[in-house]
Amino acid sequence: MIDSIHDAAFAALMLAAPASKCALVAQLQTGLESGDYRTYPGENDPVAIVHPGRPERPELVSPQALGQRRVGSAQGHAALLHAIAHIEFNAINLALDCVHRFRAFPAAFHSGWIKVAADEAFHFGLLCDRLHSLGAAYGDFPAHNGLWDMACRTAHDPLARMALVPRVLEARGLDATPPIIEKLRRIGDQGSIAVLERILADEVSHVALGDRWFKRICMERQLDPEETYLALIDALAVARPHPPVNEAARLAAGFSADELAWMMNRR
Repeated sequence: MIDSIHDAAFAALMLAAPASKCALVAQLQTGLESGDYRTYPGENDPVAIVHPGRPERPELVSPQALGQRRVGSAQGHAALLHAIAHIEFNAINLALDCVHRFRAFPAAFHSGWIKVAADEAFHFGLLCDRLHSLGAAYGDFPAHNGLWDMACRTAHDPLARMALVPRVLEARGLDATPPIIEKLRRIGDQGSIAVLERILADEVSHVALGDRWFKRICMERQLDPEETYLALIDALAVARPHPPVNEAARLAAGFSADELAWMMNRR
């Protein structure tokens, strides 16, 4: 039996079937808590995993090839929830990749990202249930690969990973979710609203985890966190955060008041 949480996380990462991946992630969380899995200090792995485990569908296309998701139509309603489910599926893989890849970090880093993976798997299941209620399933609509592309671009450096995945890409979800909830409220989809409210609450803690490790790495490298954050965004040609900004959620996740003021005044 594999007792290394890093090797077990890699095995889960490479599973293609969503149901199997989610079941194994739940097992990893309970196994790590019970002592069945252990962390083993080692070297970080800088080699990107270009093709993680994922099903043949959805078809992956460029973001520009995806149309508007208008909740006023049945197809647009399902497509919107599908897009969020795809984000959550990728977030499972992103968290597992952190545990597999960044082995030089202490046990708290790995237990934190295993919990994130388990949360994301739970979110994915909730969204699949909502899709089913609309007569749809994960894989029915095309999707883009932006989150995993960023995982590949930051595989060499945990500082870049913490800055650009939790603090940029995942933090965008904190801003985007309240307007989506309002759209769903206008069409009376209370079931999906409850799911998104749960996801938003959990995602604050996920972004906060990335924020804490980003700042810790900055401290160890004697770097200014706010200057380093903007420098990494520019170095990897990532779009800088801009309004609308979920001020309360970002503050709770660890963003500074100065960062929030800068974001809210950008146009």
